[in-house]
Amino acid sequence: MATKLKRNFVDIDLILDSFEDIKPYFDNLLERPLDSPKSVWQWMLDWSELESILNEEMGWRYIRMNCDTSDDHLASRFEKFVTEIEPQISLVNHRLNQKFNTPETQLLVDKSKLFTVIREIRKDLELFREANVPLEAELQLKEQEYGQIVSKMMVWYHDQEFTLPKAANFLKETDRNIRETVYHLIQNRRLQDAGTLQNLLTEQIKIRQQIALNAGFSNYRDYKFKELGRFDYDLTDCRKFHDSVAKVVVPLMEELHKKRKEKLKLETLRPYDLEVDADLLSPLKPYDKVEDLIRKTVFCFRDLAPEFGMFLNEMNKMGYLDLESRKNKAPGGFNYPLHESNIPFIFMNATGSFDDVVTMLHEGGHAIHAYLSAPLELMQFKEVPSEIAELASMTMELITMDEWHHFFDDKEELKRAKRKHLQSLLNTLPSVAKVDKFQHYLYENPNHTPEQRVFYWETLEQEFGSRVVDYSGIENYRSHQWMRYLHIFEVPFYYIEYGFAQLGAIAIWKNFKQDKKAALAQFKNALKMGYTSPIPDVYKAAGIQFNFSEEYIAELMDFVKAELVRLQ
Repeated sequence: MATKLKRNFVDIDLILDSFEDIKPYFDNLLERPLDSPKSVWQWMLDWSELESILNEEMGWRYIRMNCDTSDDHLASRFEKFVTEIEPQISLVNHRLNQKFNTPETQLLVDKSKLFTVIREIRKDLELFREANVPLEAELQLKEQEYGQIVSKMMVWYHDQEFTLPKAANFLKETDRNIRETVYHLIQNRRLQDAGTLQNLLTEQIKIRQQIALNAGFSNYRDYKFKELGRFDYDLTDCRKFHDSVAKVVVPLMEELHKKRKEKLKLETLRPYDLEVDADLLSPLKPYDKVEDLIRKTVFCFRDLAPEFGMFLNEMNKMGYLDLESRKNKAPGGFNYPLHESNIPFIFMNATGSFDDVVTMLHEGGHAIHAYLSAPLELMQFKEVPSEIAELASMTMELITMDEWHHFFDDKEELKRAKRKHLQSLLNTLPSVAKVDKFQHYLYENPNHTPEQRVFYWETLEQEFGSRVVDYSGIENYRSHQWMRYLHIFEVPFYYIEYGFAQLGAIAIWKNFKQDKKAALAQFKNALKMGYTSPIPDVYKAAGIQFNFSEEYIAELMDFVKAELVRLQ
């Protein structure tokens, strides 16, 4: 179970209202002599403790604001942290990085133990520009505007108001007229805010480009690659992934769509025909209420590994789950690791669908990762890059499949759920490649117009979309689909990691099918590493490759295809 971080440096009664409340701790770190390996290590532990407390303070303000976007007080508390406290922290952290990176201090540290920390600090030093501190604060507020806009999107159907996630459940209905009607309602509602979202992204790109220029980069893409700490792969690897997915995965996706079209006996397969069961069976109903979703997920995790179930149960008892979709709740889902309490928080928008189960398993994988890495000594070790974080979550979606009987008593329903999930993997990889390549265009061409933005997305739909799906007469919906991806607005370039991690998760599942005990042990050991080693080493510890070549992707897709055949 979780063990709360013991405060040895920061006062237990600290109330954070302004930077002045924490300034004495930073002053202590800045003034303290570093004259022995022991003094350096204690200094790093104290800095980590302070950062963990600040991380949790920021985390709660972010979580509470997303849980209710209509509460101005919650928004103002978050804004105060971002605009008044965080910029000061950024400035003083730069000075601490400089203090740590001196030749004298470097002689006193264990470079093998702190390899990832050292390279992150040096990267931060290279990127830091004081002129960017206010721009970063302004950008953070701009990034929150997306959630505020989308959280207010509602549609009326049969005299009832629905959030878009809840309305999307109608796209699984067997009555095609219902699906078509609600599909148009959703798409037209999104288009109502198209101009607002276009302007928002334009403003964000302008700020991001200026940040890059200030740091000596010609474009934000190159700056962001550096900031994200992409030490273990580069732009060439991203392009290799794009090309491999287009060649290997898109044809498989189209093959599935052809079979769907035949089964549904349709002359044309339309976008509102993609979520309904291909045999026109009623939508899967894995749970009734959110409490039922939690209970069944706990059972799945418990049967996989007893401690996994205990972790999620603790989160529920402590009130660290907010799962149901409602008006004025921000879109999407996330797991937020809170490094002082060492209990993560899961946020999502459950609507009673099978997709909720997958989301819960996904975010639960992140939570288990947070628990397993909690004993690591430094917060920097727990702040894992997304390529590792998403490996944890996406793997959990797959290796729990043998326990999905808790959601589906009927064997045929269980097989149907597994098929649906595996088929979704073949849609996920092209989407990831499409969104990532789109963002490369946005920032390689920062002066593009909104019209050019829409046109380029349409070209990517031709490359990564399915030619089997007919958008005749509704091309405008398709060319604005990029607005659905909150990552483009809120966390730019955080997307290809899903693709890399999806490949890794399939590889772990492949090993799991051959030897459950050994694969699970390797998976746990990899998660316990946090970010103490480079990404390829963590993948190796998990028993897999950090590889995105055409040959490797083809091998994994052959395995998925074989599993789909087995589930027929």
